[in-house]
Amino acid sequence: MLQTLLPILIFAALIVGAIGAARRIRLWRQGQRTPVGWARILRMPKRYLVDLHHVVARDKAMAHTHVATAGGFVAAMALAIVVHGLGWRNPLLGGLLLAASAVMFVGALAVNRRRIHPPARPFPEKLSKGPWQRLSRSLLAYSVGMFLVSLPLVGIGPVVFGGGVLAIVLIALVAWGVLELVVGMGWGGPMKHALAGSLHLAFHRRPERFDDRQAHAGSTNTHDAHRGSRSTALFPLDLTAPKLGVEKPADFQWNQLLGFDACVQCGRCQAVCPAFAAGQPLNPKKLIQDMVVGMAGGSDTGYAGAGYPGIEIGKHQGAPEQAIVPQLVEAETLWACTTCRACVEECPMLIEHVDAIVDMRRFLTLEKGETPEKGAVAIDNLIATDNPGGLDNASRLDWAADLELPRIQTRPEGVDVLLWLGDGAFDMRNQRTLRALVQILRAGGVDFAVLGDEERDSGDVARRLGDEATFQRLAERNIITLSRYRFQRIVTVDPHSFHVLGREYPDFGGKYRVLHHSTFIAELFDAGRLTIRPAERKETVTYHDPCYLGRYNGEFAAPRRILEALGIEIAEMERSGFRSRCCGGGGGAALSDVPADLPGRARIPDMRMEDARATGATTVAVACPQCTAMLEGVVEPRPQIKDLAELVADALVTPASAEPEASVAVSSPSREEEPA
Repeated sequence: MLQTLLPILIFAALIVGAIGAARRIRLWRQGQRTPVGWARILRMPKRYLVDLHHVVARDKAMAHTHVATAGGFVAAMALAIVVHGLGWRNPLLGGLLLAASAVMFVGALAVNRRRIHPPARPFPEKLSKGPWQRLSRSLLAYSVGMFLVSLPLVGIGPVVFGGGVLAIVLIALVAWGVLELVVGMGWGGPMKHALAGSLHLAFHRRPERFDDRQAHAGSTNTHDAHRGSRSTALFPLDLTAPKLGVEKPADFQWNQLLGFDACVQCGRCQAVCPAFAAGQPLNPKKLIQDMVVGMAGGSDTGYAGAGYPGIEIGKHQGAPEQAIVPQLVEAETLWACTTCRACVEECPMLIEHVDAIVDMRRFLTLEKGETPEKGAVAIDNLIATDNPGGLDNASRLDWAADLELPRIQTRPEGVDVLLWLGDGAFDMRNQRTLRALVQILRAGGVDFAVLGDEERDSGDVARRLGDEATFQRLAERNIITLSRYRFQRIVTVDPHSFHVLGREYPDFGGKYRVLHHSTFIAELFDAGRLTIRPAERKETVTYHDPCYLGRYNGEFAAPRRILEALGIEIAEMERSGFRSRCCGGGGGAALSDVPADLPGRARIPDMRMEDARATGATTVAVACPQCTAMLEGVVEPRPQIKDLAELVADALVTPASAEPEASVAVSSPSREEEPA
């Protein structure tokens, strides 16, 4: 009986699964066409087995579990087709099939245990229930059933395996597993992530995430620089297109829909999302699942995980040609995102949540004019005055009237450093940071100059709020301005300007060498060009990694090299480096004014300050004007907030502040000497 039924079962499952896979592919192809090159499919094995390692290996237990379960299943299924399907029965192949089934069984046990008792560290995983609960049992059923029906191949199984009630039981076990793992892969069951995930790796929208190993920020060592060509810039929007942004699921590119379908609902994105933790109406895992609902049609009633705080599950529905907002997702869900990319960094399937959110924001802003009120005011100000505060651009240098800053307009021969002030030049608090940086540049003998009132906003806020038109206008005007002058590099205290100028302007012809001031100051220390006073007392400082400096651009090492050069003891927060918690100020979130709906939840900066208090540090070192503003907005008592430039300026020795014999020249470790 087994020899008759097994081939029928296996090939029937393969045929039905292939039909389902074709149907699934049609769902993805509802999206917009984009050239990808079919040769990419050949890269999938390397991307799966090698390039994905930097994310999966963060949880070594899960990595080993996945190797055992997935590897065992692929091997067991392939061997089952050969042995039981094609009838090539011999002891060697039978032994290999038994071994693969046994390995799969061990992995399935670990999967089952993980679903019952999710790990608590580094972040509790919020595993979705529902169909995902049955997956581990289906894995067990298949591995046990296939193991037992294959025992006779090596002369172990009793003859009664061939017929009767026991044979029916074994066939039922194998059928259970095959239906879930093979048929369900194509028909929308939990195993669809295996099909979608594999193709997603092949046709990923950002292939640079695989092609450059330095682009991976997977190390848990916060001293690793990871300064490779990271793919974090938003994609330009064609402003001549009939529709701007994404209104409905079918407006996404087809490989974006494919990426959404690859989600395994592990909850890692949810666990690190600052907006979700603060009780705001955003859950990145639920958002991706809503996009799947919209792609396939239906409602979110069957979703079995945590929803958006304050928003009931089951009240929304969607379809490929139906508007996403508000039928499927509330607008406030999109505006709650800080674009910190913590969700993207943690996702084991490399899904690009932030791209999707900004694409939908673009439609709301450009086509519907439905930007949140404060955000709309900032955009109007950018259009009218080239800065979000609506201030006279001629006053950009008022804070430096006594500093006699050199203007690049008076330096036709060019300068080494163009100091990009950013819109922090209009903020009294950030002006202290800028003054400290000017002091450092002069102490280091740096040849620098500023643009003065010719400098405009970089366009970061407009772009993250979805106003691509205003961003592109600002970018083009800034690029024209910069083309008139000669300089070797741009230095700025603002990670957002640093990111936009260095990562996003190249799409519009503006290619510059841009350094964040922490990197530049660290280089001055490396060159022995700064002299500081010996610390009078040891001070414990914790450092907050800005999202747009760390996760977006991979600069984790330079700020810490500066603190070490100052003789400061660094007390790392539990969430630091690439897992740093956002301050809440990025992506225009501070302008969207989305309230928290869960009682007892703190604001995002309040939560970050609690992280800092837990270290016992007396000072939080920062490297971003927005982080400074958000963290200083936390009520006292709290640690003081000081920019890295302020800490260095306070310790600098200049002829007017200290005698030479009381000073020490400091050179921090070179990049080659940093720990790996």
